[in-house]
Amino acid sequence: MTSASTATVPGAGTVSAVWTDFGGVLTPPVADDTAVFCARQGMTPEQFQGAMRIVGERYGTDPMGPLDTPLVTEDVWAAEVQAALAEEYGVRTDLSGFADRWFGGRSGNPAWERWLRAVHGSGVFVGLLSNMPPAWDTHWRRMVPPEGLFDDLVMSFQVGSRKPDPEIFALAAERAGVDPARCVLVDDLEKNCAGARAAGWQAVHFTDAEQAIRRLEPRLLRPAPGA
Repeated sequence: MTSASTATVPGAGTVSAVWTDFGGVLTPPVADDTAVFCARQGMTPEQFQGAMRIVGERYGTDPMGPLDTPLVTEDVWAAEVQAALAEEYGVRTDLSGFADRWFGGRSGNPAWERWLRAVHGSGVFVGLLSNMPPAWDTHWRRMVPPEGLFDDLVMSFQVGSRKPDPEIFALAAERAGVDPARCVLVDDLEKNCAGARAAGWQAVHFTDAEQAIRRLEPRLLRPAPGA
């Protein structure tokens, strides 16, 4: 019997595949990590983001666009951002080996990872759907070991498209083997959530683990025991 509280939840019992983002979901908020990184590098987040925006515009995309599919190598991108920092803001900093610097000291989100592992253990499909530069692949795996957690990985640098483009959502739903309407994206960026909804998915705009779990639990369609 369905409880009254569950029956009032939009999409109750309709999610067969949970696709989680990485940065800002399986990690603390990206803004927090950016502030720590920039302090170590002797610049402000505004300067760093401004330089990234300048470089992104050269490639006709947003600040992370050059890396995510990728359009250039991380070494080239880092050198261009470093030059933009110097030219635009007078900031002299070393961004070589960027992935090592960016992931240095970063932590995960244990509460969210625990919930995902529990959901996966109950038989629900769990996947990672991330705009991910290739140079970050070994780093995130050390932070969040994928074994026993993810049924599949859809990474922008491997598939050649990125959120919020519709192609990546169509591919992820196909890989999960379920109708798009039974997929949910959990992402810290509303534009990615909007892209998922436009592709026929459900979406949860992530602010913290407790909020996301509260919104997701009633939606999950868990397989019957022994099924």
